[in-house]
Amino acid sequence: MNIINVVSWFGLVVLSFYLIIVGKTLLIPLVIAIVIWYLINALTKTYRRFTLDNYAFGLTAAILTVVAVIWFVIDLTSANIAEVVAKAPKYQENLQQLITKALGFLNLKETPNLTHIISDINFSKIISHLVGGLSSIASNAGIILLYVVFLLIEQNTFSQKLSLVTGGAERINADIRTYIWIKTLVSLLTASVSLLIMKLVGVDFAEFWALVIFFLNYIPNIGSILGTLFPSLIALVQFDIYWFIVVAGSLTAAQFAIGNVLEPRLMGRSLNLSTLVIFFSLVFWGTVWGILGMILCVPIMVIVMIVLAHFPKSRPIAILLSGDGRVNCEL
Repeated sequence: MNIINVVSWFGLVVLSFYLIIVGKTLLIPLVIAIVIWYLINALTKTYRRFTLDNYAFGLTAAILTVVAVIWFVIDLTSANIAEVVAKAPKYQENLQQLITKALGFLNLKETPNLTHIISDINFSKIISHLVGGLSSIASNAGIILLYVVFLLIEQNTFSQKLSLVTGGAERINADIRTYIWIKTLVSLLTASVSLLIMKLVGVDFAEFWALVIFFLNYIPNIGSILGTLFPSLIALVQFDIYWFIVVAGSLTAAQFAIGNVLEPRLMGRSLNLSTLVIFFSLVFWGTVWGILGMILCVPIMVIVMIVLAHFPKSRPIAILLSGDGRVNCEL
């Protein structure tokens, strides 16, 4: 019987991986829709505190807020993509000039290999890949909207059915909602501080890079590095080495203060994922779903760990996924 169970679980895992790979076109919008759905519910609860617990008003205000934010993201992305790509050759030219100055300062002659490497750097292609993930979200806006609408319509009956099956649906929803809400607020704060820094310096497309930082902040460690690297490189090719150091140092300080001091205090043990699990998740989801997979991988794994921790039989798996064997979910 145990062998049958093992084979069944193995088959289920293989089937799940297969569906994740083959069905990514449908699953990515669904996962994004679920995140938006949780954000709407979190906003609804927040607005209800200021409206004498008026659910209809809170839900309407939450939906309008999310729609306005999504419209802003799509508008900002579409308005900046063409301009960023158009300026990429100028940035490449400035980079070549910086290399020439650096070689002259060091009293070195530029070698053919270095010239070849610099000339092969295609900034337009690099930036196009970076914004490709955001463009994918915009192109799938319609299907994501439909998913969100049906989730909102079905959420009451869905919670009832889940409660009958598990007996702890509200606790699971509350834990997931808390994680997504806090992570989004932290990402928003990080992006806002970064925007202020870039605006003060005068970095090109500061609003666009702040938006990129917001999404990259969902990727632990690597996201913070990339969120600092991209605007810093823009400052380098736009100005000079001095402003590169200023931007890089300021953004690093902001990322460290928010990510390593503030976020752990707000998040508590909600993000108690093993470093190995995070790294494997980044590699797996990044390989399967691209940059969107890297952005969504940690929210997905946290949600999985929260759900597993609420059931006695699956709690050991949640403990294995955790960083120190402790999960913040009572049975």
